[in-house]
Amino acid sequence: MSFRQISEIAGSAMAAQTVRLNTVASNLANAQSAAGTEAAAYHARKPVFAAIAQARGQDGGYAGTRVQVLDVVQSTEPLRKVHEPDNPLADGEGMVYYPNVSPVAEMTDMMAASRAFETNVEVMTRVRGMQQSLLRMGKEG
Repeated sequence: MSFRQISEIAGSAMAAQTVRLNTVASNLANAQSAAGTEAAAYHARKPVFAAIAQARGQDGGYAGTRVQVLDVVQSTEPLRKVHEPDNPLADGEGMVYYPNVSPVAEMTDMMAASRAFETNVEVMTRVRGMQQSLLRMGKEG
């Protein structure tokens, strides 16, 4: 596997984790928003990833698998329905709808995405270091 292929794989993973982090940020920002109807309430969003196998290289060696974001979908978890008749957003029955966002789950997801991103940054750093070592060896020899 070439350095370029390794960098492409790590780069695709970093891009996927960036989408994941942005989705978490959006969910957390809207976690306490209220609405008067289920349709108007914010629904948590989750990215959908897929592993895309790359074609084998000219040498027939393993080319690796990239990460691709297929979509960002709305969660199907039920919304939180709270009886708040004094809330100006309350419907005719006094119900207010809150997002199906769990701040604890979102923070856990954020930490996992951050760690995955950092791991891929480390891969890129090591690839760069190996490339520089090869260049130095070529100058010495």
